[in-house]
Amino acid sequence: MRIALVGDRSPGVRSHARIPQLMRALRERDGIALDPYWMPTTDVSGVEGFDGIWLVPGSPYRDEAGAVRAVRVARERGIPFLGTCAGFQHMLLEFAREVCGLRVAHAENDPSAGDFVMTPLACSLAGHEGLVRLVPGTRIEQIVGAPTTMESYICSYGLNEDYRQTLAAHGMVFSGHADDGTARVAELPGHPFFLATLFQPELAGDGGRPHPVISAFAAAVARHHHTAHDLTTAR
Repeated sequence: MRIALVGDRSPGVRSHARIPQLMRALRERDGIALDPYWMPTTDVSGVEGFDGIWLVPGSPYRDEAGAVRAVRVARERGIPFLGTCAGFQHMLLEFAREVCGLRVAHAENDPSAGDFVMTPLACSLAGHEGLVRLVPGTRIEQIVGAPTTMESYICSYGLNEDYRQTLAAHGMVFSGHADDGTARVAELPGHPFFLATLFQPELAGDGGRPHPVISAFAAAVARHHHTAHDLTTAR
């Protein structure tokens, strides 16, 4: 079961160093053996051939268009998708542009643009933990199994709340929020697995026990793989 880790791999990014450890933990604890393949944002050709796509942290990406394309492929083709930190930001950027038809930018990538769907947070969350309140009945609430969760962040950009209503009207569900009501989790109902968090679940604990979000994504990848295999066999 192959997953594409889309992002510009760097030993200086904590989550990049943690992910291989999480792959081992998924195999040993959850019995799910994933074969991760790192894809730089500068070349995402063939991303549609993977069983899952994880848009990993590490912004600004070298190529915004590559990151956005990976999101679009996952959304349109029903491939399980997880976005964390910058992955959350670019998931919403893709949705705003391609589904809502908005001409918007990410303030970190294009600070000279006129309209931004992703803007600097009022207070940077880099190196902080924060409480996330989860909407009852949503996928993230079912995954976590509790109404709140304390999570780690390394980010300074988030959703421009002026666009929340438009994105929601087109089907995006904002299923996790900070105490001030700002978005921390977004998901797309009706998709096999399309979820993104501004927090970084890959940094939870010591890496020996995958965060529930990581385990849920891995399980969705396994289901997608086996379904595709069954369809191929049936032919």
